[in-house]
Amino acid sequence: MLKDITLGQYFPGDTVVHRLDPRTKLILTVAYIAAIFMVGSWGGYALVFAALAAVCAVAHIKPRALLKGLKPLVFIIVFTAVLNLFFTRGDDILFQWKFLRVTYTGVERAVSMVLRILLLVSGTFLLTYTTSPLAITDGLEKLLSPLKKLRVPVYELSLMMCIALRFIPTLIEETDRIMSAQKARGADLETGTLPERARALLPLLIPLFISAFRRADELALAMECRCYNGGEGRTRMKELHMAWRDGAAFALGAALIAGILLLRRLGI
Repeated sequence: MLKDITLGQYFPGDTVVHRLDPRTKLILTVAYIAAIFMVGSWGGYALVFAALAAVCAVAHIKPRALLKGLKPLVFIIVFTAVLNLFFTRGDDILFQWKFLRVTYTGVERAVSMVLRILLLVSGTFLLTYTTSPLAITDGLEKLLSPLKKLRVPVYELSLMMCIALRFIPTLIEETDRIMSAQKARGADLETGTLPERARALLPLLIPLFISAFRRADELALAMECRCYNGGEGRTRMKELHMAWRDGAAFALGAALIAGILLLRRLGI
């Protein structure tokens, strides 16, 4: 299960999506999230799904990679679906047993919420799949640079996010290694009830925290040895520049939002 978590992973490539400015991808990701919450019809969901599939095809991201990343969220998705299915009130009852009631409105809302979660998570995964953590940091710092006038530590915040994204796969790999070592010593981590399995995972926390703090200390020492002094006066090997493809991406994003609003108004 841990190996299925792909958040923070970057798949190098030379596609149009990979070459987009990170600021463009950050803005379009935020617009994509807002567009999902503006969807009010099945046609809108179909349009968003078509746009997501098109981006995956252009970026050469296999659907299997997205589905693999969704595996750890199965419980949340099922819980959301069940909650909306049985606890949404409506007069159009399809099934009723004691206090459990399934209505057409509940089915519609459950399917809608599941689609919304799937599209939301898949779209945000595409950002990290096609953008390196360093590029995300530079793009976020550029976008938030006006806040520097208000003495907001923009660079430090961007750096923290970059380090967090960078260390997600590392900590997952470390957790998997510790679990394998515990199993080799006879630990049973996969059988028993849910509370028993949760208690069995507690011995993993201490070595995991020790490993995380050790890596953090090594990173801080390496930064000090390289005379790191924050973002003041920092230069970049690659400066960010907008290109024609960024303008085309913004135009396509605007067309997607316009299409969603049109379909919502028409009720399609």
